[in-house]
Amino acid sequence: MAPAQARKGVVNTRDAILRATLEVVGEQGVGGLTNRRIVAAAGVSLGTLTYHFPSQTELLREAMLLFAEEETAKLAAIADAHSALSIEQAAAVVEHVIEQLPFGTDDLAPHELYLQAARDPGLREASARCFAAYDDLATTILRALGVPDPERFAGPVVALIAGLQLRRLSTGTDVPAAEPLMMLLRGA
Repeated sequence: MAPAQARKGVVNTRDAILRATLEVVGEQGVGGLTNRRIVAAAGVSLGTLTYHFPSQTELLREAMLLFAEEETAKLAAIADAHSALSIEQAAAVVEHVIEQLPFGTDDLAPHELYLQAARDPGLREASARCFAAYDDLATTILRALGVPDPERFAGPVVALIAGLQLRRLSTGTDVPAAEPLMMLLRGA
């Protein structure tokens, strides 16, 4: 196998393991995460798993960062597609995005990982990086909306959206986001 192909295989294997980890965490929670479940979901051997990720903390950290990277790219694309909006229109877009999210295990994995970061100091840096990415994206959007001092309001906006999503997931019902988001932004 050529070196480039070998590297691609390593990346694909790591990616498969990380995606399987998110899948298992979403289905079973962090407490239900076992090497056997991960290798079964990823289609790799136990040795391959431990070769790439010698500790569960490292595995969870990398899975969290993969999620954050992909989520940030997805949300940035949405923001770019709606760059010239009023606050009301932006709030409606956020509400629409939240409504379109499925009520599946994929949505539970990030929340499980954030909670695990509260218990495991080894995951806190990755969790902080995830929220920093959300804050940066919120700052960019708030700046485009003409909100003064967008850095100051990015964290509360992210917290509001995350809280509404958590409420939606935990109750199984849609939770309107536009009105509370507009209240927050108009106060800004």
